[in-house]
Amino acid sequence: MPLPHIVYLSRADVEAARLPMKAIIERLEIAFGEKGRGRVEMPPKPGIHPGPPGSDNFIHAMPASVPALGAAGVKWVSGFPHNDTRGLPTISGLLILNDPETGLPKAVMDAAWITAMRTGAATAVAARHLARRGAATFGILGCGVQARTNLEALTLVLPSLKEVRAYDIHPERAARYCEEMGTVHPGLRLEPVTTPRKAVEGADVVVTAGQIQARPDPAIAPGWLSEGALGVPLDYDSYWKPEAMAAADRFMTDDTPQLLHTRARGVFFQRIPEVYADLGEIVAGLKDGRRNDRERLLCMNLGIALEDMATAPLVLERALQQGLGTKLAL
Repeated sequence: MPLPHIVYLSRADVEAARLPMKAIIERLEIAFGEKGRGRVEMPPKPGIHPGPPGSDNFIHAMPASVPALGAAGVKWVSGFPHNDTRGLPTISGLLILNDPETGLPKAVMDAAWITAMRTGAATAVAARHLARRGAATFGILGCGVQARTNLEALTLVLPSLKEVRAYDIHPERAARYCEEMGTVHPGLRLEPVTTPRKAVEGADVVVTAGQIQARPDPAIAPGWLSEGALGVPLDYDSYWKPEAMAAADRFMTDDTPQLLHTRARGVFFQRIPEVYADLGEIVAGLKDGRRNDRERLLCMNLGIALEDMATAPLVLERALQQGLGTKLAL
């Protein structure tokens, strides 16, 4: 019997499938709930680190199985911070989907768009459960791709959002971000700010999306995060001083085993607060989310494979409906 074919989706194919952010958020809500109930298999991601010491380069393998969604596979993703000097993307990768009944690969697709979108969607899931009611101001630090997808996702779960304060170590990037996002979201007031503190103080939701650094020099100090605010670090502890994290009333993460595995490598998270809950436990209702409008909460979203495996089958489904992709023999 001849083996079945696989479908290859290029980055252009993945983007052309036009999977809406709203659909990704709802899919991740299901996936995190399954994780909270212990129905997801997802080992901590192993990685290699090519390049000279101190380069912060990484290539990670991210496998996961989410039976409730019929999803199983792995993402092979790299982050090379200095690629922008070569005119190349900082984040790149491929994602393989397997048939959970036979184990055979059924699709291979570019992972850059999925990575960007599912990360924003995970922030939205966290904000849905942890942001205070009436959250109106969003502070973003790091004005690259994640700043754009995070804003898109937050507008879908925080209808009260009115103001965005954007900071980047390159001021021209913050200015360009505000100009571009003002066109996409004309109802928002967007302001580039000149210091990290101006982006953090007074904001209801703060997302840090800078470069992940093995030996960071964090900027955010205790007292900057306002009463009632939610902080969502996407860049590990690169922006947050240990004392600033400790000042939060409760500390959460998208995956405690991944956080502890990363810390055990002796690079990141040398001083972090005790983890109160995984985001999945909160989504599943096993632990409470926000208790009152005064709590300062942190949810460190490391970026995990269940998000990719929840999103990729929807991309494949829409791509096939539209006749996108290339069939390849195994």
